[in-house]
Amino acid sequence: MTKSQNVSGIETLRWKDSCLEMIDQRILPASFEYIKYDSAESVADGIRSMVVRGAPAIGCAAAYGIALEAIKLSSESKDSFNKGMEKAFEVLAESRPTAVNLFWALKRMQEKMSASKNASLNQLADILLTEAHEILAEDIRINRTMGEFGAALLADGARVLTHCNAGALATAGHGTALGVIRSAVEAGKKISVIADETRPFLQGARLTAWEMVQEKIPVTLITDNMAGHLMSKGEVDAVVVGTDRVAANGDVANKIGTYMVAVLAKRHNIPFYVACPLSTIDLSIPNGGDIPIEERPANEVTGFRECQWAAEGVSVRNPAFDVTPAELVSGLITEKGVIEMPTREKITTLFLS
Repeated sequence: MTKSQNVSGIETLRWKDSCLEMIDQRILPASFEYIKYDSAESVADGIRSMVVRGAPAIGCAAAYGIALEAIKLSSESKDSFNKGMEKAFEVLAESRPTAVNLFWALKRMQEKMSASKNASLNQLADILLTEAHEILAEDIRINRTMGEFGAALLADGARVLTHCNAGALATAGHGTALGVIRSAVEAGKKISVIADETRPFLQGARLTAWEMVQEKIPVTLITDNMAGHLMSKGEVDAVVVGTDRVAANGDVANKIGTYMVAVLAKRHNIPFYVACPLSTIDLSIPNGGDIPIEERPANEVTGFRECQWAAEGVSVRNPAFDVTPAELVSGLITEKGVIEMPTREKITTLFLS
């Protein structure tokens, strides 16, 4: 990939030669490679191992995982097909627990399958593949719409802090938080980005910074513990992040460290915005305390790739997400507009029309 490549136009996931291909985000920015997937089990492994990450992208991947399994089983008996598909839904649902888009996409594919139960197996496989294609295309449309709403919140010249990666790589394209920034730049605003490195998996350093550099959007990388210092010096005008799940009351689960950034933003009277499609809002979860928080392997904290810096035998905690209370959120940026100071009542209205 050349440095002039427009990253918002890359295909994080793509359907090619009857298989799903996904960019291996574990090796960016050093290498740019696609990995091919041909079954629900292999897609689940790609999700679990973080070849693909970001709630919207995970949802798209899961949808294709179901379609791939349906294609694979379409020559089997109806009974074998049903048993195989049941297993496919199970293995994908178990791949990661926090990102609700995973379960949203699986539910949508399940409903499409149920509605097409009278179709032949070959027809059903085609129907499910078409639905996966639509979920991907829909995600890009939604991100574009959210980007337009969010861009209006950023002043010309704004210095925007973001945490983790909620860009094209975390979605089917354009991005949620970075989609807001891209849309503001497309609208002619001069926006600069401050990217937290996002320990321990370094999504900010490896992915967000890479996306911005490729598109020549000014970006400054900082370690996670520098955000408060820059805020205290008046060097941050707004914070925009993505999210993996929003509870019914507006509490937000996002990459570990987001809560810390939100508290600092509140202390310094800096607006803290969360870009999220409606598919990321989980009305079945009353508040953030009920959101399942994934614990990931200790070796993500003790080192990176072949380099280990922690003492051998040390105990490790590695929660992948934390919860930011709704009271710290200035606004949820959705495809239906911006919900300022989100509450249960305001969020409920989003689903009434």
